[in-house]
Amino acid sequence: MAWLVGVDVGGTFTDFYAFDDASGQVVLHKTPSTPDNPARAILAGLQEMGKAHQLDIGALARLAHGTTVATNALIQRRGGRVVLITTAGFRDLLEIGRQVRPLMYDIQTDFPAPLIPREFRYEVNERVRADGTVLKPLDGDEVKRLAAMVRAVKADSCAVCLIFSFLNPAHEQAIARALADAAPDTYISLSAEVQPEFREYERLSTTVLNAYLQPVMVRYMRELESGLRAVAPKAALGINQSSGGLMSAERARRFPIRTALSGPAAGAVGAIHTAELSSRPNVITLDMGGTSADVCLMRNYQAGVGYDRFIDGFPVRLPSLDINAVGAGGGSIAWFDRDGLLKVGPTSAGAVPGPACYGAGGEAATVTDANLILGRLSTGGLLGGRMTLDVAAARRAVAPIAQRLGFAVERTAHGMLGIVVSNMVRAIRGISVERGHDPRRFSLMPFGGAGPLHATEVARSLGIREVVVPFAPGILCAQGLIVSDLKETFVRTALTRLDAAAAAVIGANLAEIAGAAADWFKSERVADGDRHTQASLDMRYVGQNFELPVPLQPEEVAAPNLDALKRRFFAVHETSYGYHNPHDPVEIVNFRMTALGRLKRPEPPRAAGATAKPAPVSNRPVYFDADTAVSAAIYDRRALAPGHQVSGPAVIEQLDATTLVYPGDKLVVDDALNLILEVTT
Repeated sequence: MAWLVGVDVGGTFTDFYAFDDASGQVVLHKTPSTPDNPARAILAGLQEMGKAHQLDIGALARLAHGTTVATNALIQRRGGRVVLITTAGFRDLLEIGRQVRPLMYDIQTDFPAPLIPREFRYEVNERVRADGTVLKPLDGDEVKRLAAMVRAVKADSCAVCLIFSFLNPAHEQAIARALADAAPDTYISLSAEVQPEFREYERLSTTVLNAYLQPVMVRYMRELESGLRAVAPKAALGINQSSGGLMSAERARRFPIRTALSGPAAGAVGAIHTAELSSRPNVITLDMGGTSADVCLMRNYQAGVGYDRFIDGFPVRLPSLDINAVGAGGGSIAWFDRDGLLKVGPTSAGAVPGPACYGAGGEAATVTDANLILGRLSTGGLLGGRMTLDVAAARRAVAPIAQRLGFAVERTAHGMLGIVVSNMVRAIRGISVERGHDPRRFSLMPFGGAGPLHATEVARSLGIREVVVPFAPGILCAQGLIVSDLKETFVRTALTRLDAAAAAVIGANLAEIAGAAADWFKSERVADGDRHTQASLDMRYVGQNFELPVPLQPEEVAAPNLDALKRRFFAVHETSYGYHNPHDPVEIVNFRMTALGRLKRPEPPRAAGATAKPAPVSNRPVYFDADTAVSAAIYDRRALAPGHQVSGPAVIEQLDATTLVYPGDKLVVDDALNLILEVTT
C-alpha cells in the first residue's frame, strides 16, 4: 500500500485528495486553513484524515502541494530584506520600468513602491555586449567590497542582475562565489538562473521578487518538511509551479517565484484531467473558492501558457498557465461604494473570521451567508456536517443591507449573488469573447467549494448550454496535484533570422537546451521511459515587439525544417491576430524546451452503472429567483451512479461542494462520475 496525496491550501479550506495505488481507494478531506502558518493545517489535516478513514499516513509515498505562501508574502509585504547588485548605470531601472501607467485612464494610481530602497541597490563596473562577449571585465577587488557591503547591512538575500547575463553568466557567477564566501547565510538569486532571457526590466523584477521571497519560502519548506518527516518519513514532497507541473522542495527554495500561481495552476491541471475523462475537449473553467474565482479557457485539452504576468503590481516573466482571477469567492463581502451602489468583493472574510454564518466572529455579509439564506446551502453545515452554519447569524449580517435597499432579506441575498455572478461573467468574457472565442462553443466546468453553486447562472449569462461538474469539485485542485508530472522549462535567447543559415544555429541552440533537460532528468532521477520533452520557438516578424510561441514536432528538434516553421508561424499569427504576411521576414527570439518527468497517476474513479432511479434524501425550500422559494429534492451525490438522471429543481450535496439543478434543467451522471448538466436558456 502506497498513498499519493495532493494538498491544496486555499483562503478558507485546505483540501486533501488521497489515492491508494494498490487498492484504488480514494479519500477526500477538508480542514480549515491556518493563514498564519499553512503547514499547520497540512500536518493536522493529514492526521485527521488518517484517523477518520483508518489510513496509514506513514505509508504516504508522495505529497504534492499547491501553495499560496509566496503570493501571500508578496501581497502582505512579508518578504526578506533584499539588496541588489546590477551593472553600473542600471541602479534605477527597478523604478523606471516601462514608463506606462498601471491604469490607462487613472493618472493618480502609481506602481507599487520598489521592494529594494535605492540605498540598497549597488552598482558594479562591468559590461557584457549584446553578443555575449565581455566589454569590461569584473574587478575582483570591487566585487569583494560589494560582498562586504552586503554582509554589513545584514541582508537576508541578494538579487544579482547584470546586463546581458542571460547570454554570458560568468560575471554573475563570480559575484555569487564572492557572496558565498563573505556572507554565507545570505540567499542569492542570479537572473541567469531565475529567468535567463531578454527583456531587462522584467528579468530584473522577476529576480528581485525571487530574492524577496526566498527567506519566507525557505522557512516554510523547512517547517513543512520537518513536520512531514515526523508523520510520513517516506513521503517525497513535490511543489506545484505556476506552469502546472511539480518541482522538488529544493528547487522551490531556490525559485519561490515559480510558485506564485501554484494553486490555480493545479486546478487547471485537474480540469484537463476531468475533461479528458468526460471527452469534453473545449471547456471554460470556473474555480470559485473562499476568496477568489479563477477562470481559464482550454481548447483541445490544453490551457494557454503566458510569460508576462503581474503579481500584485509587479511584472513577472515566467511560464504560467493563462488564468484570469477576480475577487469573487464564498467569503466575498457585500458593501456600499461611495456612489451608493452595492458591491460584492474583492475583500473577503477568508478563513478567519470567515462568513457570519460560520459563527467564528465574522459580522460582514458574504456570498456564503446569502446562499444559506436562500436555502441553497444546507443548515446541516459544511464538511459533511462537521462545520455547522448559523442561518440566524447570516440573516443578521444581511439585514442592514436589506434595510438600506428597502428589500426583503431573501431578495437582497439574491441580488448579492447576482452581483458576484456578474463579476465572474466579466472575467470569463475577458478570456473568451475579448480574444475572439465564442463561449457558447465551450462547456463550463465549475469547481472549488462554491463553483457549482453559481455555475448555472454564469452559464446562462454567457449562453453556455452544458455544465460539467467534476467528481470532487471542491477538491479538484488537490486532485490536479496528484495527476501532475515533474516539470522544468529551459530557455535560451538567441536572435535568429529565418534564412538559409538558420538551420545550423537552430540545431545548435536546441541541442544546448536539450542537454540541460537531460541533466535535469538525471538530477531528478527520472527513468528513461518517463522522460518527455516539448520544444517551441518564440517567433515574430522582424520589427515586431512581441513574440508568439510556435511548437516544434519531435523530429524537428534534430533536423529543423525552415519552410515548415514559417508556415506554422503564419498559422499561429493568423489565429492570434487575424492575418499574416507570407512575404515579410521572420525571426526567432527564444528557444524553449519543457521537460516532463512522468509520475504514476491514479486510476479515475469508476462505479457500477445505475440500477434504479435515485431517491432524494429530503426536500427543502430553495430560492432560485428573488422572491419565491420552491420545494427542491435534496440528493446525496454518493448515491448517484453512471446513468442516473435528475431533473430540477434539485440540490446535489457532497462533502466538498453543493450543485444546484434549476427548475427545467436536467442532469445526468457520466461513466467518470462527473455530472453533466443541461442548461435551458
